[in-house]
Amino acid sequence: MKKLTIEDVAQKAGVSKSTVSQFLNKRFKYMSEATKNRIAEVIEELNYQPNGLARSLKQNRTHMVGIIVANIDYSLSIQCIRAIENELQRHGIQVIICNSDENADKENTHVEALVARQVDGLIIFPAGGKPSPYARLIEAEYPLVFMDRLVEGITTQSLLLDNEMAVKTAIKELTGKGHEAIAFLSLPLGEHAITPRKERMSGYKKAIEEAGLAMNDLYVCSVPREAIASALDGLLNLPQPPTALLAANDLVLGEILKYANRHSITIPGQLSVIGIDDAEFARIYNPAITTIRQPAYEMGMQAAKIMLSLIEDKESAVPITYRFPPALQQGQSVQAPPGTK
Repeated sequence: MKKLTIEDVAQKAGVSKSTVSQFLNKRFKYMSEATKNRIAEVIEELNYQPNGLARSLKQNRTHMVGIIVANIDYSLSIQCIRAIENELQRHGIQVIICNSDENADKENTHVEALVARQVDGLIIFPAGGKPSPYARLIEAEYPLVFMDRLVEGITTQSLLLDNEMAVKTAIKELTGKGHEAIAFLSLPLGEHAITPRKERMSGYKKAIEEAGLAMNDLYVCSVPREAIASALDGLLNLPQPPTALLAANDLVLGEILKYANRHSITIPGQLSVIGIDDAEFARIYNPAITTIRQPAYEMGMQAAKIMLSLIEDKESAVPITYRFPPALQQGQSVQAPPGTK
């Protein structure tokens, strides 16, 4: 038999899922006696048992919020967490930070542990696994905010960069200096490609087309971090090697700069470079690297404010995807291609 859900109860009682949820959590402020009695009768008739997640919710707050980050190595993650923690602590809320290492199973374990500790809400940088764990959180009306990434089939409060615009900004900067052979390096897309990688890859292809350049598949590399050096070997040994590189994130940029140092490649003399994500090391590298900044701290502040709102008034939340604009951070890593005037 199909497991009964809150939706089954709502349909039979002729009310919304939200109304049934309010009944289960003993929020009767705007509920008539007739509605309360009808829901109670249907629950008894169907022998409905709320799932474990719903039962874990309670009226008394713990004044703790869980943050599950997919990869704590990213500069975005660090800056967002700092902002979230600062803002929540101003309101007397402590945070518990967990790192899933881009592993969906590990993320699910963190979710279960944090829910068991009855944190007031969860801010998640999704690892890109199946949507069912998130769906259970939403069904239970658990305060949930996504950072940096979306999950197909899940609608909740989400904050992320306008990734396509970030790539288009970088390509415009490079073509404005005369570059036509522009390579794009990214970490793997994989089966469950995370949102920034998919959108930045899509943005690259669109930007190349909009610039009137020929799309060269050999200039597109999507490889693990440890294979970036080999990918660069391949790119730079092509009959027509790229004159510029666009790093899809700060981890890729770091590998490109290490490769340039090992092989005595001058930037921007031999190769122009732009990175997406405003990593601290990009500014202290010599020369300073031009980057496309995402407003990570501002994103974290907004995420914290949304979480506070969700905790205070769960019923009023309308799922919104917030897109933040990128900004060009000028360095000295871009100039005209070698041999041009």
